Amino acid sequence: MDFVSLTEKIVKSIVMDSESVRVKEFDSDDQNTILIQVMVSDEDFGRVIGKGGRTANAIRTLVQASSALHENKNVRIDIDKF
Repeated sequence: MDFVSLTEKIVKSIVMDSESVRVKEFDSDDQNTILIQVMVSDEDFGRVIGKGGRTANAIRTLVQASSALHENKNVRIDIDKF
């Protein structure tokens, strides 16, 4: 399963400017970990993080649950703005 496209689809459904969303996967030192970086515009950053980080944690939970079903790897998602 492609966790990058799953993450991208979730984030794009939340933000106002879906064209500015960038999602990339990076290599990890651990073979059992997938690192995903999400970049959103400054205006959409609050929407993606949510109150108290609830939205960001929900995104992480959804992608991690999908990973548990398909590849059973740890998924780490970092969200930042540009």
